[in-house]
Amino acid sequence: MFERYEAGEQAVLVHITFSDDNKKEDLDELKLLVSSAGANALETITGSRKSPHARFFVGTGKAQEIADAVKTLGADVVIFNHALSPAQQRNLEALCECLVLDRTALILDIFAQRARTYEGKLQVELAQLRHLSTRLIRGWTHLERQKGGIGLRGPGETQLETDRRLLRARISTIKDRLAKVEKQRDQGRRARQRNEVPTISLVGYTNAGKSTLFNKITGAGVYVADQLFATLDPTLRKIDVTDVGNCILADTVGFIRHLPHDLVAAFKATLQETREATLLLHVIDCSDENYRANIDAVQGVLDEIDAGEIPQLIIMNKIDAVDDIPPHIDFDDQGNPARVWLSAQTGVGIELLFESLMALLSGHIRSLKLALPPEQGKLRAIFHQLECIEHESYAQNGDCILEIRLNNTDWQRLLKQQGTLIEEYIVSTN
Repeated sequence: MFERYEAGEQAVLVHITFSDDNKKEDLDELKLLVSSAGANALETITGSRKSPHARFFVGTGKAQEIADAVKTLGADVVIFNHALSPAQQRNLEALCECLVLDRTALILDIFAQRARTYEGKLQVELAQLRHLSTRLIRGWTHLERQKGGIGLRGPGETQLETDRRLLRARISTIKDRLAKVEKQRDQGRRARQRNEVPTISLVGYTNAGKSTLFNKITGAGVYVADQLFATLDPTLRKIDVTDVGNCILADTVGFIRHLPHDLVAAFKATLQETREATLLLHVIDCSDENYRANIDAVQGVLDEIDAGEIPQLIIMNKIDAVDDIPPHIDFDDQGNPARVWLSAQTGVGIELLFESLMALLSGHIRSLKLALPPEQGKLRAIFHQLECIEHESYAQNGDCILEIRLNNTDWQRLLKQQGTLIEEYIVSTN
């Protein structure tokens, strides 16, 4: 449905510096985005303004400079490191006589290339359609259908109106399909919640090393590349944490500054894994000079999807790229792990991550002493299967004295299976 430019096109990049911090973008990040999209940057045109120009976003002189560069270099596309209004995009395309894309369209293009699953493709198409719906123009005047005469009478609407109607219908269809996918995800999520299985979600700025860490922990073999948005479709794997038991680890799409709202809205089903997580592992590339700004950008997206209040463990990744930083854990004022310094690439410090997960997720570990009568041999066998018995002895009356230590998830599951039977045999709790 979309005439998306193919990889390998020649591009002229435009980056404007504004005094307003909210409008500032990173030029190096634009180059990474363009590289991830597969385009070749021929030239970068920079400038500075107090505010965007109403007609061309840049001034008329700078707009002519861009148009001249396009003609001189034979560029196929102009890519702005900013969000353009539909009118600004049309005016620039008319002046440059080539395709003009803004930052949002560039990110959408990368997502379209990366989508692999049925759900991911639907989400990308929905975001593209929402973006396109504001950019429909009167390009079909030769098919105007409101005129009279033989061969010109039609349904009483212009081609532009027809396009908008078809667009609305397609958006509605995609929303219905995504609702079914979200319903399936909810069923799996509710099943995990019923079993009280903790969910750990990896979040962080794009290219921070989330998928590399995910592979190191799970051995999943998720696609990893040194490029922005290498991961688009979420992946779930089961991991075992000491004193906690089975947990679900989720690898999610990376965030970026000024992530398009259309994408946030379209990917709500995917980001639901983040919203419903027990713990967020916020992965940070500590070798990136802008990592503090990246943290703020990620936190902004988390707040936008109502996940800002979920407990976080900061993962300072890529210490192998920084001198004199050994793997270690930083603790907060309550003595809980707050940051883990490690390298997902080399595996250094991974054991510290598991140590921190155990400390944060095993807050409900139960230590119990039970006296089981001889006829409760089946119950004793269950505790042996759970491998939670620390000491076993027998009383003079034949009762089996068990000192057990197990996580709250397994304990609650046992209570549901055995009713209040177990509680009758509890001698003491710690």
